[in-house]
Amino acid sequence: MSPTVPQGFRLAGVHAGIKRNPQKPDLTLVVSERPATAAGVYTQNLVFAAPVKLDRARTPCEQIRAVIINSGNANACTGDRGDRDAARMAELAAAACDARAEQALVLSTGVIGEFLPMEKIEAGIAAARQKLAGDEAALATAAQGMMTTDTRHKLVGRRLKLAAGEVQLTGMAKGAAMIGPRMATMLGLILTDAAIAPAVAQQALSAAVEDSFNCISVDGHMSTNDTVLLVANGAAGMPALTGADLETFRNALAEVCGELARAIAADGEGATHLVVIDVRGCATRQAAHRVAKTVAESPLVKTAIAGADPNWGRFVSAAGYSGVSFDPRRVGLEVNGFQLYQAGAPAVFDAAAVSKSIREQYETRVVLQFGEGDAAVRFWTTDLTAEYVRLNADYHT
Repeated sequence: MSPTVPQGFRLAGVHAGIKRNPQKPDLTLVVSERPATAAGVYTQNLVFAAPVKLDRARTPCEQIRAVIINSGNANACTGDRGDRDAARMAELAAAACDARAEQALVLSTGVIGEFLPMEKIEAGIAAARQKLAGDEAALATAAQGMMTTDTRHKLVGRRLKLAAGEVQLTGMAKGAAMIGPRMATMLGLILTDAAIAPAVAQQALSAAVEDSFNCISVDGHMSTNDTVLLVANGAAGMPALTGADLETFRNALAEVCGELARAIAADGEGATHLVVIDVRGCATRQAAHRVAKTVAESPLVKTAIAGADPNWGRFVSAAGYSGVSFDPRRVGLEVNGFQLYQAGAPAVFDAAAVSKSIREQYETRVVLQFGEGDAAVRFWTTDLTAEYVRLNADYHT
């Protein structure tokens, strides 16, 4: 079943001319018919974009009417003019639904260090206003307007049956490179017609992000623009979520974020493999996450996967320099179900069979087992190919 637009939202994606290709939407407008709760999670980079600055100051809250998104230009490292341009984008988006300027949020993604073409953006918002709709076609075009080097748009939805009725939860995201935890060069927007208090929405979103968007890495590069927003307008007509209904919603939010995060990793630039890393048996979740991130970002691990080389030493040694203390004699490693390393020593395995399993499957599953406790983390990454180097070498020039 395709994701649907939650009640009380209208969307549009248009080509405003920010990108050179006239066939690609590069501006998205999302409007709520009523004031909505909004929560946000943002990049941890000290160098952050103007839209991040604006949105951080406005969330969490319960008055948002519009979200405006542009791709092709990050509005990052653009000084005072960048701040003014982000504020102007919010003002224009709010005016499109007769709201106040402070009732809009802004997302931008693309090239860093270039000023926004504000005349094109102003015309694009006016055009998007005329195309606002609540159907699946509008949802798809809106998701496409977020894309930069993505090869496909990313949409996930859930229909939830709660005690008082049904609500819709629909998320869209973009991301393919400059992907590193906390978060990645990624934008995420999750819409729901459920009613949620701002503090509750913020806590639920932060928890969902921790096990999803903060567990993906393509190249370990933390972006200036990472943003995930949750916007809840209550148009389903039910009281604010509490108790079992809130727990059901939180679980669904975690699933939506997880699927979107996996889709970002699976769309990694130049990638030929999606790598799923399960780190188990650590003393704490923080330790498991640190090991997983270190292994995921090792160029030698990533190139081994690209070459279908079952070189277990690269995985084990990466865990060893992660900064996490563990007993090497308890470590085990599996790749695609083959035991390569066990109890701190090489296992007997058919290298040709392991290589074949990596080469012939898009998804490679890695399990690192430690005998230090019960904490575990799942992490998504990609292999590292010559095509990734080419794409990023040519990106700006």
